Amino acid sequence: MANAKTGGWRTNKWIRAAIPALLLHCSIGTVYCWSLFSEQIGKHIGFSKGATEWAFSFAIFFLGMSAAFLGNFVEKDIHKSSLIATICFAGGMAGTGFFIWYGGMHQHSLLALIGIYVCYGLIMGIGLGTGYLSPVKTLMLWFKDQKGLATGLAVAGFGAAKAIASPIMEGLLSGLGEGAIYKMFWILAAVYFVMMFVGHLLLKKPSDWHEPTSKEDKKSIISVLKLKPMTNYIGIWLMFYLNITCGLALISQEKYIFKALGLAGMVGILSTCSAIFNAGGRLGFSAAADKCKDRNSVFKLIFVISIVLTAAVVLTQGIVTGSVVLVIALIMMVNAGYGGGFSNIPTLLSDHYGMSNISAIHGITLSAWGFAGLTGNQLAAWIVSKFGTEVELHGNMVNPTGYQTVLYVTLVLYIISLVLSMFFVQKSENTGEVPEH
Repeated sequence: MANAKTGGWRTNKWIRAAIPALLLHCSIGTVYCWSLFSEQIGKHIGFSKGATEWAFSFAIFFLGMSAAFLGNFVEKDIHKSSLIATICFAGGMAGTGFFIWYGGMHQHSLLALIGIYVCYGLIMGIGLGTGYLSPVKTLMLWFKDQKGLATGLAVAGFGAAKAIASPIMEGLLSGLGEGAIYKMFWILAAVYFVMMFVGHLLLKKPSDWHEPTSKEDKKSIISVLKLKPMTNYIGIWLMFYLNITCGLALISQEKYIFKALGLAGMVGILSTCSAIFNAGGRLGFSAAADKCKDRNSVFKLIFVISIVLTAAVVLTQGIVTGSVVLVIALIMMVNAGYGGGFSNIPTLLSDHYGMSNISAIHGITLSAWGFAGLTGNQLAAWIVSKFGTEVELHGNMVNPTGYQTVLYVTLVLYIISLVLSMFFVQKSENTGEVPEH
């Protein structure tokens, strides 16, 4: 009887795939909480908010780069890769806390700032890339008929992490007292290490799946990509990159846009709502894609919705004139489409190129996320600094014209994304099946 019970949980797709994926993604997804305390960290160590914001940009860049270069490694051994993710993410967070403490003791210390870049950007970035990739293929193998729903569930954990962790972090900061922000990082490092380590222990591919070993079965990534015209993959990579760039450009400014609309007192609630839409888009769009013959249809839908709402705010000058409902609708749907792009990219790639090399191909594709991490936030910040001027509105210093100008750029990029989706990415029939090896 004991053996039967043991065998039951050992072959349960929720315990061996879904739960560990959520434990990993709900931990690493808290990287998006950086904006909540970047200004406070800057003041604590004697640097500007702009200087500390680069830590987040570096984290996303190294997420994409580590996923691209370590995709083959993840493909071969999800246990080692999930362990590396656990150590790097928790270790990087603890190291960030140390350099915040050091910077508080030595104001304006370049060593403290660089230490934060290395720990939060490079080390945690490697944990992010390997942790993000490790459960995805495993989920698609266990949930053969609902690949989109399965990956959407896990990736929704990444998107929802900010909404879950934000009030906890704010509570910790209040409880620990002024100047003790570094202690929060040490506490969270311990909590996330435990969560991710449990996920690492539970994560396992199904026993009926055997990785290809012969040269005939295990093709190189380039040869797999060449099964279709290279313009097909280039189109997928570019539309993924542009969707993230547009999403980050608007999301990075949403707090200030809310203030420009006179909603300063509701910023916390609205930010939580946008995080929920982000997570909901990851689950909803990917679940819907399971019903489509061609998963690319979901990307077309995301781009059309984004174009329509962005054009509406551009034509009405919604941020400048204070069209609250329209602007909030745009922000929420951009968050949903941003999340939906993440959850649909691995299943779209598997439909086009099969499962044998999916972790490696997905990893290379996530390099788009890395580059968008450097361009999205910084592009929006540059536009806001060059167009319009800060004015006092509703008791806050804001630049409505600058935020409005960001939308002109994102509108053009969304249109380019739709063109790529329609004319570069080939149709691929979605059967919901996973080839056996």
